[in-house]
Amino acid sequence: MTITKSTNPTRTLLALSIAACLVGCGDNDSDSSDEQDGGTPPSPPIVSGPVPAFDSDGTLNADITWTTYGVPHVKADNLESMAYGVGYAFARDNMCVLADQILKYNSQRAKYFGPDLLPGSGDSEHLINDFGYLTLGIRELAEDNLPSLSDNSQAMFQGYAAGYNRYLNDTPIEEQDQSCAGQPWVQPIDSVDLLTYSLGVALLPGASNFLAPMFLAAPEGENYLPTPASAASSQTTSAKTVSGTPRTTLNMTPTVTLPERNPQEMGSNGWGLGSDKTTNGKGMVLGNPHFPHTGNLRFWNFHAQIPDYLNVTGSSLMGLPGAVNIGFNENVAWTHTFSTAEHFVVYQLSLDENDTSGMSHVVDGDKEIIHEKSLQIEVATGDGQTIALNKTSYYTNYGPMIEIPGNFGWDNESAFAIKDANLPNFDVVDHWLAMNMASSMDEFKQAFKDYDGVIFNNTMAASDDGQVFYIDDSTVPNLNETAINELTTNPRLIQTKAAAGFTVLPGNSSQFDFDGPVPYEQAPKYEGADSVQNSNDSFWLTNLSSPITGVNPLYGNTENQQSLRSRMGQKFIETEAGSDGTFTPQEVEDLLLNNRSYLAEDILPSLLQTCTEQSNAPVNVDGEDVDISDACDALAMWDSTMNTSSVGAHVFREFAFQFSQEPQWEVPFSPDAPVTTPSGLEQNGTTLQQLAKAVQVIEQAGVAFDATLGEVQFVERSLPDGTASGEKLPWGGAHNIEGGFNVFDSIRGRDETLLPRHRYEPVNTDTIMSAEGNGYHINYGTSWAMVISFTDEGPQGRGILTYSQSRQFGSEHFLDQTRLYSEQPTLRDIYFTDEEIEANTIEKITLSSQ
Repeated sequence: MTITKSTNPTRTLLALSIAACLVGCGDNDSDSSDEQDGGTPPSPPIVSGPVPAFDSDGTLNADITWTTYGVPHVKADNLESMAYGVGYAFARDNMCVLADQILKYNSQRAKYFGPDLLPGSGDSEHLINDFGYLTLGIRELAEDNLPSLSDNSQAMFQGYAAGYNRYLNDTPIEEQDQSCAGQPWVQPIDSVDLLTYSLGVALLPGASNFLAPMFLAAPEGENYLPTPASAASSQTTSAKTVSGTPRTTLNMTPTVTLPERNPQEMGSNGWGLGSDKTTNGKGMVLGNPHFPHTGNLRFWNFHAQIPDYLNVTGSSLMGLPGAVNIGFNENVAWTHTFSTAEHFVVYQLSLDENDTSGMSHVVDGDKEIIHEKSLQIEVATGDGQTIALNKTSYYTNYGPMIEIPGNFGWDNESAFAIKDANLPNFDVVDHWLAMNMASSMDEFKQAFKDYDGVIFNNTMAASDDGQVFYIDDSTVPNLNETAINELTTNPRLIQTKAAAGFTVLPGNSSQFDFDGPVPYEQAPKYEGADSVQNSNDSFWLTNLSSPITGVNPLYGNTENQQSLRSRMGQKFIETEAGSDGTFTPQEVEDLLLNNRSYLAEDILPSLLQTCTEQSNAPVNVDGEDVDISDACDALAMWDSTMNTSSVGAHVFREFAFQFSQEPQWEVPFSPDAPVTTPSGLEQNGTTLQQLAKAVQVIEQAGVAFDATLGEVQFVERSLPDGTASGEKLPWGGAHNIEGGFNVFDSIRGRDETLLPRHRYEPVNTDTIMSAEGNGYHINYGTSWAMVISFTDEGPQGRGILTYSQSRQFGSEHFLDQTRLYSEQPTLRDIYFTDEEIEANTIEKITLSSQ
């Protein structure tokens, strides 16, 4: 193996008898021996389609050139070698995140970290994770189906794993990310590990949120808790737990509640502008995903080249082996937003009344067996010891059984199962690779006809010849007309969905089942030469001139009130073009980063009038007199934007948090004016109470009313041990609550990894302002932002990864883009041509597995 290197220094959900209503409706060990030590077995010279898949001689070769801000440009002769280079470069920046996720989806968290997230608490979070993904069977699916994947997918999984392993094996532990370096769970990976990970990610908006209900599911009278295997199966391993005390009995008291469909609050803005909307008559794309800045949903920026076949750059979520999620090539640019669509259905089973075991149900009058499956995991108990735990999971013709106390029970009459349209989804790599390689908008569309791998996203695209395209081709259950009619007209089903937050259908009739996802032809879409947009409201108003209707209701609502952020995006497109009615790239970038507030532009004058009329008189809140005069003075100085220099911006934000709970709109929402209503502020006692409560929050946090946003809103990274670094970078940017477009937030919950990080608790549940942090600690929001335009000289792009390329503390690229944004929200140039790359090179290597 060689590396040549050069460096340039420059229920009671619905105890209303959901049962009656619905019936009335009519071994985990990873074998990475083939890819350890950075090598791969010789592969036959197979070519799949126009691009070479595998390398032809058993030696992987990739040239990696890093440009400013640590962006790698990987050039190779085939997909396997390209993925080899990408995997190596990714591991250098984000090794610990992927290692953590491989552990998670391989059901091995309890083996290394014990049964609980909080050691000794009995929360059983790691048991739930491990048995949950075993119940879903993603590792088994990966093992069984990897050989049948396309050559392209196999080559990319294989090459990426080899590149990741190469970095892990060649890099001294002291030079790796100290958040995980040297830990026993950081191991070489193989293609099965990566495919397992891919299958797990596909379930993020669906079945992954039901791991705890799967853990709880058991027939009436049966204990759902796992039990120790025979003493002979217990063993000593290198696993370690925080407790350090061996245990033979475990405290298992998990709390199981109704799951959230979007627990990490994924969101985004996306535009495609066509020839009618751009000054030069060519396509332009704005990409602005709002994702967590820590954890498993970090984007990473790279450029992949296979001369004569592939030339694509942009960013991807970690672990996608060499394909770009959001980016551009010479012909097409595209972005994604998180879709409102549903990706699963929960079925209520009518149990067979003649089967006292409760292990069968009835479909179309025929008996269907509920099957059992025995599962086993290893669990660390302290002092390097593990025990084996056994558990039984239960399955139906629909999918795994679930149980949620007080909501979805398993008794002698009914029970529930979940069916996820993404279980399994083997199209992910092929679908994005097809987008990456599209040489025209027609070829880009063909990718969606050929594959269903865009698991939970809307897609907005524009081409060099000025065409635009929108589609929500996320994987949505293809219900038939009977099921759709019942779902949309049966009051009890409608009520159930409203209470649960997801669709529940009767399982006693095959008419309510679905076979696969909605096909391309029936997905909501728009194509033209003007514009497409999405800011996480449904497909309905993708293009204001041509609302989309008449599609499967699982895709989302129509004629519904839009979010303030969606309304801001629509306002920009409809009213903020240049004097000629078209956009230049600079104008789009300015709109992205102007940090305006839709709510303020609508109601601030009325709020200030309320302040004037109240003057110095206190407002009584629950028996306490609150002086709002200082807050009103700060609002009078505010420039209505959420920039670092904006005085009093946080005062309006805190008012907005209160306002959102009981909006006092002067004009109600109308479907006939969906992007301008509701509007206006009712100046009443409730409005005064809301402003006074905002004052209480700010006072409790110890923040000055006349502070600038840059003094209140900040980014602060964690040290490798999870403690605060102490360096707070001022941060400009808005929030959904005030109708911002360039959105940031403080997420206090889990980031779906076990990597340590600090957080600041808010004053209360109605705000993200923290007294301990003395403001807003930003760890979510605009991540990979880009504006891509096509010109006569080819594509030109500007973008930024706000949290920077590397999560490794001390790396040169740990904070470089973060500091750039902090100093003044801006994008940077994206280097695409060989000349641009050469002119901005900071490091080069030639990576070979020989």
